[in-house]
Order: sequence, then structure tokens, then C-alpha cells
Amino acid sequence: MLKYMIVFLEFFKAGLFAVGGGLATLPFLKAMVGKYPWFTAAELTNMIAISESTPGPMGVNMATFAGFKAGGVLGAIIATAGLVCPSILIIIGVSKILEKFKNSKLVKNAFYALRPASAGLIIGAMFDVFLMSLFHIEYIKVNFLKTLNIPAIVIFVVGFLCIKKFDKVHPIVFILAGAIFGVVFQL
Repeated sequence: MLKYMIVFLEFFKAGLFAVGGGLATLPFLKAMVGKYPWFTAAELTNMIAISESTPGPMGVNMATFAGFKAGGVLGAIIATAGLVCPSILIIIGVSKILEKFKNSKLVKNAFYALRPASAGLIIGAMFDVFLMSLFHIEYIKVNFLKTLNIPAIVIFVVGFLCIKKFDKVHPIVFILAGAIFGVVFQL
């Protein structure tokens, strides 16, 4: 029972402070890796990939996946509820307040400043995903060449070039191609 309370509180905290969407939950998930035995850093990378390639909001998908790793189906439900609960409560409160103060210059200024703050959180999380995906971080201080994950870098470059060249192709095609490539070449 205590484990489920901790799962709820950790994901409630992530939902409360992860302003900017799914990738903004990444720093909270990384903190959980070091604090709890629920999932490893490698599993976190897999969670990101799975969450990106499945339907639904990425943050909710990651919370569900992490919750399942922490406590099975009940853990998945509790983690997901913990993550979305702050949003529900905040948006109800904000909608009530905005109705009263929708023409306030202070409110407009606050929203103006929230956008770059959210963008910063998202870019920071994106940088973490980039590093975890393309480099073997554990080798950084040992040997730079061992740090490079050559197959992942090749997949990244090919995917980047393809999405630029074939911008009319749906992103799911590239996601599936990456998964198939990983299975075929056993990366």
C-alpha cells in the first residue's frame, strides 16, 4: 500500500511541475531512476520510445508504463491518475480565474512568460533523450569512441534526412521503420 502511495505522490509531483507536456516529465522520471528500483535508465529510454510511438499523450503513456513497472496494472492506474490529477485540478481553477481576469495585463504577461519557460523544459528533456539515445553515457569518462552508439547515430541521421526529404510521409512510418531496423539488425 505504501508503494502505491509513493507512486501516486511521485507522479502527482511530476504532473504538478512538468509544465510543457510529456517531455517535461523526463527530469522527474530520471530522478525516480536514482531514487526507486521501479525502472532503470535503459528502461527509461525504452519508455520514451514506446510512449512516442503509441497513441495518446506522451506523459500519460510514460506514467502508465512506469507505474506498471513499479506496481503492475494497479501501479499503472495509480501513476496515471497521479500524473493527470494536478492538471485536472489546476485547469478547473485556472478556468474559473481566467473567466474573471481574462482582460488583465498581468494574466497576459504571465502566459507570455510561460511559453519560453515551457520551451526550455521541453528542449532540456529533448537534449536528455538525444544523449541517452545516441551515446553510451556510461563510457564518457573512459573512452570517447566507446561513447558513440554508431548504429543509433546512423538511424538518427537517416531518419532526420528522410523526414526532411519526405515531409509528406506520416511520422509513424519512420517510427515503424526504426523499430523494424532494430529488430532485423538486433540493435
